[in-house]
Amino acid sequence: MLKLEKVSKSFHIGTPNEKCVIKSLNLELKEGDFVTVIGGNGAGKSTLLNLIAGVYPIDCGIITLNGQDISLAPEYQRAQFIGRVFQDPMMGTAADMQIIENLAMAARRGQKRSLRWGVTKKEKEQYYEAVKTLGLGLEDRLTTKVGLLSGGQRQALTLLMATLHKPQLLLLDEHTAALDPATSTKVLTLTNEIVTRQHLTAMMVTHNMKDAIDIGNRLIMMYDGHIIYDVEGEAKKQLTVNDLLKKFEEAIGEEFVNDRMLLG
Repeated sequence: MLKLEKVSKSFHIGTPNEKCVIKSLNLELKEGDFVTVIGGNGAGKSTLLNLIAGVYPIDCGIITLNGQDISLAPEYQRAQFIGRVFQDPMMGTAADMQIIENLAMAARRGQKRSLRWGVTKKEKEQYYEAVKTLGLGLEDRLTTKVGLLSGGQRQALTLLMATLHKPQLLLLDEHTAALDPATSTKVLTLTNEIVTRQHLTAMMVTHNMKDAIDIGNRLIMMYDGHIIYDVEGEAKKQLTVNDLLKKFEEAIGEEFVNDRMLLG
């Protein structure tokens, strides 16, 4: 479903602050893979997702999605078949618009607009059923402005919007990092249910090692722009947090110290 071949990305080229963030990276995802991505600060995790989404142009290499070369495609074109959920719950929704209006915008992503009535009766029924699956009681508040919802509710809604029409690829960039532990658990459970139910191909960046082990069928660890560990299936299920720490230390040759990941 997704293939990256020798992809590299540097920032501030030609200046004293030049930094190569992604270094000749190769990665392949099969259809239905749910990959969790972990690594220390500056490992290149979020940059990798942004390169796939088209936020940043790659310096070299090839990115192929479902057999189509998207290496040079702009972000707005990739948005037709890539769903995204961001770390900030405020980024994925329009606060001054109603829940139902946000859903209608998501449903029309990549389509031509017209002067027809905004939301049809049939669509209202579809959105009601879709929001009901979140289990948050929002199906009876479809005319509520999104800005009045909590962070967890907005993130759950963003997740629904990103998967309203099954995307070829779903990118989750630390989408629970800004939530409290209880709400984070709810959103992660919803994420797992939606990805499993729709058989989505997904990548989830996280700093929480336990979540990275418990969720998905595959785990990759990044360091300094490289993938240093890639495990899937039964081998992944048997992992512990201590195993991951040891793998990291073996790969970089020093003790792993990252408060954010350890606390996570």
